Amino acid sequence: MTALVEMKDISISFGGVHAVEDVSVDLHPGEVVALLGHNGAGKSTLIKILSGAYRRDQGTIMVDGKEATIDNPRDAKAYGIETIYQTLALADNVDATANLFLGRELLTRWGTLDDGAMEAETRRVMNRLNPNFKRFKEPVKALSGGQRQSVAIARALLFNARILIMDEPTAALGPQETTQVAELTQQLKADGLGIFLISHDIHDVFDLADRLSVMKNGKLVGSARVEDVTKDEVLGMIILGKCPPGAIPGPGAATSEELAGIAS
Repeated sequence: MTALVEMKDISISFGGVHAVEDVSVDLHPGEVVALLGHNGAGKSTLIKILSGAYRRDQGTIMVDGKEATIDNPRDAKAYGIETIYQTLALADNVDATANLFLGRELLTRWGTLDDGAMEAETRRVMNRLNPNFKRFKEPVKALSGGQRQSVAIARALLFNARILIMDEPTAALGPQETTQVAELTQQLKADGLGIFLISHDIHDVFDLADRLSVMKNGKLVGSARVEDVTKDEVLGMIILGKCPPGAIPGPGAATSEELAGIAS
């Protein structure tokens, strides 16, 4: 199957420091790929290259098997790439419809806001994503964390997102809301979207992801199917750079000599 997104040999430096160095990851339709690593490992920088926030120094980005030009966020959106940030970037004082169409409002033939059309479209998208959502008229600040995630994701889907970047989607959520986000993720997968999941939570990764890639010091330690590794092995990848037998090692995997030096 042709990858939805393939990032090959991506590198970027800031002031001579390699934030990301020769990293390759891919993502297929209907799949969740988790990116893990300590703060400063390079995972957020890598994803900001895909979202157009940063311009890579070298490497290639392929979308649907064709080379993509992504130099800014507008380019990324044109390829159907949308980012759901941890802060969600919602306007708290207005309702779901106003958030979905913020900056992209529909107008009537007389140049006035077409509130009816926007609400109908909001209900259509939300019903596809979260049929239990009923609080369309309330400001989003009154919604639960899981419901706010629904609104943020619906905004991306409304404008034909095919590739979602989800940054710590369950941070600060309770168990019930975390379950709701997991259900949303399963729905998106069923619809054929590809999701890059950035998370510090190992439990999140094992609950939501199909594959994982671990970064350390700007390099890729390795990648694996979630079912082929244990949580302890993934922690070893994050902390030590140790690539377990069930993973495919990357350029950043620790050598046996380096691991022996750590052990001693």
